[in-house]
Amino acid sequence: MSVNWNLIVLCIILLTLGYVFWNYQRIRKMKEGTSEMIEMAGIIRSGANTFMKTEYRTIVIVVLALAAIFSLFVERTSGITFVFGALMSSCACVIGMRSATYANVRTANKARESMSIGETVKVALCGGSISGLSVQAFGLLGLVAILFIFGSVKYNVLGGGLLTTLEGVNPTIMRISTYSLGCSLVAMFNRVAGGNYTKAADISADILAKVRNDLPEDDSRVPNVIADFIGDNVNDIAGNCSDLLESFVATISATLMIAVILFQQYEGKLAGSMAALETVFGGTITYPLLVAGAGLLSCLLGLFYAARKKMSDNPSRELNLATWISAGLTVLLGLGAAAICFAHVDASILRETYGWVAGWASPWICAVLGIASGVAIGSITEYYTSTDYKPTRSLAEMAPEGEAFVITKGDAIGSRSCLLPVLVIGIALFVSGKLAGTYGVALAALGMLAFVGATVSIDAFGPIADNAGGLAESCHLDAKVRVITDKLDAVGNTTAAVGKGFAIGSAAFATVSLIVSYVGNYSAEMNLNIASFVVVAGAIIGGALVEYFSAMLTDNTIESAKLMADEGDKQLTPEVLAGKKVPDYNRMIALAARQALKKMLFPSVLAMVIPVIGGFIFGVEFVGGLLIGATIVAIPRALFMGNSGGAFDNAKKYIESGALKGHGKGSAAHKAAVTGDTVGDTRKDVVGVALDIFIKTMSTVANTLVSIFRNITLIR
Repeated sequence: MSVNWNLIVLCIILLTLGYVFWNYQRIRKMKEGTSEMIEMAGIIRSGANTFMKTEYRTIVIVVLALAAIFSLFVERTSGITFVFGALMSSCACVIGMRSATYANVRTANKARESMSIGETVKVALCGGSISGLSVQAFGLLGLVAILFIFGSVKYNVLGGGLLTTLEGVNPTIMRISTYSLGCSLVAMFNRVAGGNYTKAADISADILAKVRNDLPEDDSRVPNVIADFIGDNVNDIAGNCSDLLESFVATISATLMIAVILFQQYEGKLAGSMAALETVFGGTITYPLLVAGAGLLSCLLGLFYAARKKMSDNPSRELNLATWISAGLTVLLGLGAAAICFAHVDASILRETYGWVAGWASPWICAVLGIASGVAIGSITEYYTSTDYKPTRSLAEMAPEGEAFVITKGDAIGSRSCLLPVLVIGIALFVSGKLAGTYGVALAALGMLAFVGATVSIDAFGPIADNAGGLAESCHLDAKVRVITDKLDAVGNTTAAVGKGFAIGSAAFATVSLIVSYVGNYSAEMNLNIASFVVVAGAIIGGALVEYFSAMLTDNTIESAKLMADEGDKQLTPEVLAGKKVPDYNRMIALAARQALKKMLFPSVLAMVIPVIGGFIFGVEFVGGLLIGATIVAIPRALFMGNSGGAFDNAKKYIESGALKGHGKGSAAHKAAVTGDTVGDTRKDVVGVALDIFIKTMSTVANTLVSIFRNITLIR
């Protein structure tokens, strides 16, 4: 059964990739616009490509070195799967970024030619769908390929590296976990480097244009503006693609590993039921791949329908339609997949062994809980960050009182916004665990990410629209064009904030699944005792490490922003301000790239090194505590960062739109809101988005090396 269904999933993947490349070529064939637009878009594209090429010189070295270590000392084929994970993640983020750098100028040009919001939305969504579908297709392709190359998931084999023989190393689990770890490594590098690049450029551009020189946003006379355009692509597109791909892969990997652990737990304990248990095991391995494949097909159909229909002038409605179609089809197809995998199994086996309260439908209900949680977290995030609702409007209304009021109110909104998403996550985890145990928890995580292709597509719409608006401003297009792109940009800000909330929520589910898998991979009988001094010590340190990691990223970004602001000041000569001379964009782009790459290595490697040191010195329980503490602190911290930052950004745009009477662009209230946005930039696009990868990477490393910790621990 497994091989046949894997073939069907593979066919869905290939169909999706065919649509992705067809869409990519369709975007390429669209007109770019005026000569000035073509030139500016070329600079953005070239700068983004150069940055990625330079970054990957470091990534390749790190990946190959770690792959050699895995194959030599852990499991002989795990180095190959580690490289494969890094490759799949890289393919998705590079294709997504390149499509965005083509779609941005074509979106601006479509607005210029058609003066239609609906037609312009269609181009931006087409570009975003390339990113979203690539994430899900490439992530799933790697896992399916591993199963085809190395055979189906096994539960009773042992192995070791080329130079070692280690007790309790399961090659199948090791291949899956190292594949996931390869995805994590690329995601961490992309998020840390991309976040530093884009926000250093954005903050310095805002300071120079809006605060020091009273220039319009995205004014081409400010050299930092072009680096900001590039940063939108390397972080909000490439970084986001690798981030969500890593979450998607991690949840599937955790589900497969938990399926193996559960079988090992019950194997030999049920006399006369071995054949039935084998059947259930086959279903638990097949179901997550079927759900992921069903979700991918649903996203393909939902995005295809949204892109082909005649769109209205309400971008939010059109984008929500694509998401709802994708989620709804995933729910229906997931039910069919559960029936295929489990309906023929004796209900008593499912209830008495695996503890599935609702019989064969239990895994599906858990997946639906995850889907509902994702939608709920997105809606809560939208409430706290959109200008359509009270929190952000009340923040804008504080701006006339000055910067202190803006920052304090924004902090309050961010803190208040944490409770409901955490409640949703906690309730979903509790209910799914009661319904189907640890396997149900993992499936809730997978359900949330099963339609990730649609959520990333909608999220990628934001930076494409933002770039399009910037190009309209910097290339001096008609003011009516900017009105269209501003409307898309406002919607894009909300979709980006919702996407960040979704990423954090999915990271919470994925990390819990990985922690459960970590414990089971060590021993089916092991429980982490929260009263144990070893676990508590690890938890306290894990929480503190989250704060240290946040501070390090913030410091790095602000230092880079100051350097770029100073360089921009030097270039803003009277000739440049008068429009008689073009600033040196390339010098500014090179400075942004140099600073980002200089500051990316230590934070990225930190997440991988911490569990290794903790495990080898203090043991398995200490690392378990480390993961729990880091997760508990990181989830509300990331929500606070993302939502307060989104509220700051949209409050500024609310004032710029003229909605706050008597306080438009250039006013004291506007400058106070710009200060808030500057504070929020680092929060939402650097720290918040990196924290979820930080906890997932630590959990994935711990899962990969738990068998090593069993064999080698200095303090026992």
